[in-house]
Amino acid sequence: MTEPVNLVAFDQLPAPSIKAEGGIRLRGNVKGSSPDNPLITVVTVVFNGAATLEDTIRSVIEQTYGNVEHIIIDGGSIDGTLDVLRKYDDSIDYWLSEKDAGIYDAMNKGIALARGDYIGMLNSDDFFADSSALEKIAARLKEDDVDAVFSCLDIVDPANLARVLRKYRISSFSTFMLRIGVMPPHPTFYCRRSCYEKAGPYRTDYRIAADFEMLVRLLFKHRITWAFIDETTVKMRSGGLSSSGIKSSWIVNREIIRACTENGLYTNMFVLALKLPIRLLERIL
Repeated sequence: MTEPVNLVAFDQLPAPSIKAEGGIRLRGNVKGSSPDNPLITVVTVVFNGAATLEDTIRSVIEQTYGNVEHIIIDGGSIDGTLDVLRKYDDSIDYWLSEKDAGIYDAMNKGIALARGDYIGMLNSDDFFADSSALEKIAARLKEDDVDAVFSCLDIVDPANLARVLRKYRISSFSTFMLRIGVMPPHPTFYCRRSCYEKAGPYRTDYRIAADFEMLVRLLFKHRITWAFIDETTVKMRSGGLSSSGIKSSWIVNREIIRACTENGLYTNMFVLALKLPIRLLERIL
């Protein structure tokens, strides 16, 4: 039987040793919520992402939804990332740059700093599909009164952003989908901050699949309510840790099994193989 995992709360995470910081929050411009206009926090994690970060920032700036907080956590980049952050200092609510323990450590920092009622992750290889993405997300959260929403994700060619390589659409989500290693597209997932606070931080002892583990924890273990938006809200450049070869595939599958097991959901390598037809269809359709 798997030993229970003890998770610390976000307010128990170590305080950041900031290398550099900026944003309008430091100048006293702190956003808040109202019942009809909840604050949505977009957390962007970046490390040496100067080539793509500007697209991410501009896609947030261009959103028609009127109450957005953008927090950017940089892992101590040594390329031109800080120049991009300083260029958009008047449009970012808060950014910091310091060494961290990886992408999931950075996500935890972003959530701990967030003031929004709802939080989503838009990393530096991602950008909103259009200017109304957050407006659609906010409307669905309000209409259905759910804890979280997710939608469709287009994975695009980094050399030609108009070329869609794969359409990631999980409309009939269920516990079975988690058992075969299929989760809602993480960059489209917007969830109540209170749910994150109850569930605890992303597990930094996972190398690749801590986002999967978090969604198993939220959707299966904590049984949060959710709704699906059948539209593409986010586009992601292809590549990344979970799609970089046979070794990474082996690690991610082992971590998916571990994530399910630690949260009381049974699966194994044979069950995970059932996701292959879904992945093929995503590339065909």
